[in-house]
Amino acid sequence: MTSEIEEFIRRLPKAELHLHLEGTILPATLVELSTRHDAEPMLLADAEALYRFTDFSGFMDAFKAVVLRLRDPEDYELAAWRMIERLAAQGVVHTEVYISVGVIYMGRNHDPQALEPIFAGLERARERGERELGLSLYWIFDAVRHFTVEEAERVFRKAAEMRPSHPSIIGIGLGGDERRTGSEPFRALYAEAALAGLRLTNHAGETTGPEAIWEALGIGSERIGHALSAVNDPALLEELRVRGTPLELNPTSNVRTGVCPSFAVHPLRRTFDAGLLVTLNSDDPAFFGSDVANEYLLAHTEQGFTRAELRRLAANSIRASFLPESVKATWLSQIDSIQ
Repeated sequence: MTSEIEEFIRRLPKAELHLHLEGTILPATLVELSTRHDAEPMLLADAEALYRFTDFSGFMDAFKAVVLRLRDPEDYELAAWRMIERLAAQGVVHTEVYISVGVIYMGRNHDPQALEPIFAGLERARERGERELGLSLYWIFDAVRHFTVEEAERVFRKAAEMRPSHPSIIGIGLGGDERRTGSEPFRALYAEAALAGLRLTNHAGETTGPEAIWEALGIGSERIGHALSAVNDPALLEELRVRGTPLELNPTSNVRTGVCPSFAVHPLRRTFDAGLLVTLNSDDPAFFGSDVANEYLLAHTEQGFTRAELRRLAANSIRASFLPESVKATWLSQIDSIQ
């Protein structure tokens, strides 16, 4: 039975801004994809075993195994549509979704034409979601930082090339293992992407210290994903507050990958109370067992967020999005009316 606070959270119009398409694929869907493509299809128990990991490296291995079974445009369309259905059921009205374009290229021998048919499948799902469920969606082309700068260049330039005919491509991002490659090598690419009209996001401070977040800011990143270690640097917290830099926080993700011991001690509350533009997200909900509505619920039960504070988190998610200001104003007005 749904509790009163869960119903309040569901009614709140909110955006999810840190969400990886590939990380929304549930084990049952992975089995369906395996049946399409594998000579010996996975059993559900085998698929579920992939999602049981204890650290960040294990998560990366599991993520790779899922991506290998996304092959055809129809696979991506199926994954995107099921993601959109689940988001709408949680009261999400807008989402900005990372696509691991760097991984797509790596798995297809760097074929420059490999992305277009896949993207057409994604767009069919996006358009259906907007038409049938009223949910708007932007795509963020994500490069893998621990590949090479040349690989990232291929991803970012493809985003710039496709954006004029596909305005749903809103920006670029850098995922992957920060412990192996920071942000500085991508400075010139970020400047080039900005000139092309792309918005700039970046994963930083998830498995590294606050210096990684400073570095991400230094290359022009507009929004920071995870930013877990920011709380360890008072000067950085003040810089983020003054700049109004949005933070895409993912508490359960950080707990499941072993970089934070529990939701209760996650820096969510401290960064929120420090006046930063904090947003709450699920990152890879199928892997981590918590969707964005549940993250709001855990903020309430584990860190004492009140209804008014949950409303502020929802408003932050709209403000931090790349939506036009007029659309933001409409959603913010609706959030204020929710009791």
